[in-house]
Amino acid sequence: MPGRPSDMSRYTETERKFDVDDATVSPSFDGLAAVSRAERSPSQSLDAVYYDTSAHDLARHRITLRRRTGGTDAGWHLKLPAGPDSRTEVRLPLEDGTPAHPQVPDRLRDVVLAIVRDHGLAPVARISTVREVTTLYGADGTEVAEFCDDHVTAGAVGGEEQHWREWELELAEGADRGLFKPLTRRLLDAGARAAGHGSKLARVLATPAGEDPAALDDPVHRAVAEQVAQLVEWDRAVRADVYDSVHQMRVTTRKIRSLLQSSEGAFGIDDDSWVLAELRELAGVLGVARDAEVLAERYERALDGLPDDLVRGPVRERLVEGAKKRYETGWKRSLAAMRTPRYFRLLDALEELTTAEPSLAPGEEPAEVTIDSAYKRVRKAAKKATAEEGGEHADEALHKIRKRAKQLRYTAAATGKAKVADRAKAIQSLLGDHQDSVVSRAHLSRQAQQAHAAGEDTFTYGLLYQQEHDLAVRCEDQVADALEQLAKAVKKA
Repeated sequence: MPGRPSDMSRYTETERKFDVDDATVSPSFDGLAAVSRAERSPSQSLDAVYYDTSAHDLARHRITLRRRTGGTDAGWHLKLPAGPDSRTEVRLPLEDGTPAHPQVPDRLRDVVLAIVRDHGLAPVARISTVREVTTLYGADGTEVAEFCDDHVTAGAVGGEEQHWREWELELAEGADRGLFKPLTRRLLDAGARAAGHGSKLARVLATPAGEDPAALDDPVHRAVAEQVAQLVEWDRAVRADVYDSVHQMRVTTRKIRSLLQSSEGAFGIDDDSWVLAELRELAGVLGVARDAEVLAERYERALDGLPDDLVRGPVRERLVEGAKKRYETGWKRSLAAMRTPRYFRLLDALEELTTAEPSLAPGEEPAEVTIDSAYKRVRKAAKKATAEEGGEHADEALHKIRKRAKQLRYTAAATGKAKVADRAKAIQSLLGDHQDSVVSRAHLSRQAQQAHAAGEDTFTYGLLYQQEHDLAVRCEDQVADALEQLAKAVKKA
């Protein structure tokens, strides 16, 4: 299964589509200040077979996967939403030979595995296009855009054949998006209309997009649905090993779990639900890579801030490079977990939770979600931390406050209590720094012992340990005030 494939290319395309009648005359770009010349190329014949699950899961997420032959960009193309007018296109070259029944490459399937899961991918449509391309150049002679006049013949598998004409206007990589305005005006003046579809496949399949989380009435359901959608997005980033993606996916997993725990009645689940257990397990798996990533950055920053004469022995190799190796191991472990049926079933269950109504007894009303119970948990954790102050479990008690504050933050944000959410976030961040110092000190102690056993100078480990200790003390000194500010915000909410 893929890690970081070298022959897979990615780029972002920025384009707009337009519906046009067969008799419409192609536009002229003369007189536009942004275009110095327009160069028409010979027509191309493109043939593409599109793949999806039987339920059109990719289409519902506005994703297209095709195998195209003909033209200058023959190959496997996976197109993913990337903002207004933009899509990220992932490409792989065609396989050798001409297979009778081409199979979607595992490397492309893996990119969207959180969507297709263990469902099969098979041809759902075939689209043939006769394309005329006009390349537009700016005053400095560089390409600024490409205008495509497409005559399309298409049909879903088992469906009727369709014919239409459309125009595409694609900006060159790095071109000013402001070019869209004058170029679009020129196309509209020629008789074009804004396309009623986002892609040729969308027009063929007429598959409705998935439900927009913003359309949900209940704020907590809406918040959970938004986070589940984010989980799928970060899943894709983790597979590509995008910087900070493991962290963001872990945060999203924890947000979902906190929201579900804080509002059990809204989803018909209890605290020992297997969904909550699976979310906790997933966060734990992701945590191996995330913790290593945090330590690598933390130690690199700390060592860079020390004078050279205070960095003694191979401390950078042990702390920074060692953490980077652990990140690599943790990342691969995360990928392995994200390719299992167990993970797919968790995603299935989360999607069902966001759309299903909780089971209620006759006449029973859904429980109203408030911040009261979440805040009580913060107060309880704070009271226990006060009792443990200076004791053996003091750090653990402070960490418990952080976890409860995090649950309160997400619930408050979902229910529109912005001030409470901000105050809870402040506590979460403060005690997050404290917990990072706890983890770091334990790691420094272990590494110092190993360095001592190897006969290495351990002075720098002690220096870093003292810095972490001082940071923890500063955090502890601010906890009481932060809790007081939270209490005031809750009282006013």
